[in-house]
Amino acid sequence: MEGNIVNYITQIRGVSYKPSDLHDSLNKNSIILLRANNIDEGKINFEDVVYVDKSKVSETQILRENDILICASSGSKNLVGKAASFNGNIECTFGAFCKVIRPRNILGSYLSAFFQSKYYRFHISQFANGVNINNIKNEHINSFSIPERTLEEQKEISYKVFSLNRVIENYNRELELLDELVKARFVEMFGDENNSKGWEIVNIEDVANVQVGVVIKPSQYYTDQDSGIKAFRSLNIGNGYIKDDDWVYFSEEGNKKNKKSILSTNDVLIVRSGAPGTACVVTSEYAGSNAIDVIIAHPNFQKVDSHYLCTYTNMPHGKSQIIEGTGGAAQQHFNVGKYNKLKLMLPPLEYQKQYVKFLEEIDKSRSRIQKSLEASQELFDSLMQEYFG
Repeated sequence: MEGNIVNYITQIRGVSYKPSDLHDSLNKNSIILLRANNIDEGKINFEDVVYVDKSKVSETQILRENDILICASSGSKNLVGKAASFNGNIECTFGAFCKVIRPRNILGSYLSAFFQSKYYRFHISQFANGVNINNIKNEHINSFSIPERTLEEQKEISYKVFSLNRVIENYNRELELLDELVKARFVEMFGDENNSKGWEIVNIEDVANVQVGVVIKPSQYYTDQDSGIKAFRSLNIGNGYIKDDDWVYFSEEGNKKNKKSILSTNDVLIVRSGAPGTACVVTSEYAGSNAIDVIIAHPNFQKVDSHYLCTYTNMPHGKSQIIEGTGGAAQQHFNVGKYNKLKLMLPPLEYQKQYVKFLEEIDKSRSRIQKSLEASQELFDSLMQEYFG
């Protein structure tokens, strides 16, 4: 049985303020003000907060435990409607581009779970897509129905959702720690970006043949998945790993016409724009794929190991040069010529391979954690579907 959400919530508008109402720091006359940038995947982060004069804030605009903070207005439709539960551990208010959903006659954690459901995200995105200004109005929220359950049922659902969320967070944190370990080991073995260990310095072009993937109307070669050949885009390149989703596919004829960009095992792919310098290594299962508008480095394996080159590119050792090469503008293209001239610390090949052995052990751990994470996420999605549709 479902009931109208309006029976279980109160909506509260955010604080309007002028620049002159802000303080430089938190003091007896100011209060932390949260904005849309502080809503992060169901949680509230306290990075980049501002402090507003308390005189601008009404009593109802001070956040309470189990309040749900929502981005109600944004220039991006992807941000509108994102929500996070407030745990009440610090005195805060919220800005005019946000609103608060305050629970009444319903368990706060159960309501919070509802606002993380795919059902909510899908329908709120429809509202955002239907207006020229990306605003979520009170009537949009009030139009939702929510499954009515007993207090005990709400507690049980909240416990399961919270517990699985915690498991997923822990797995993600384990993956982050592995990434930190990879970086720390690299610096331990090879020194910092200032070449503190005094290795030989070469240009990338001295140890690899560098080219770019298909850049002229790549869509003319697209076909469906069943008969096609995967083509890498920037979206498929993670920081040291391949993102195995959101692929496009070349026809066999299109692949042959672009044979220069057909990939081989241990090629290194580097993003040109958006997140320039992000790099991954092509594994054997992706050999024969093509590439679109990304840099392709074919290493000379007598001089440099692919995984060393990839990690160097992703580390500050390479990334700082790449940012400088794009003028500091994230969307500016990083081109082949600039990557060719990137300075590379070149330890002996055998020493590079010692690091690669370490990476192989890390990858085994990462694969194990990733499988557990995916299984937990699948269970979480299944439960949310069961509970909220």
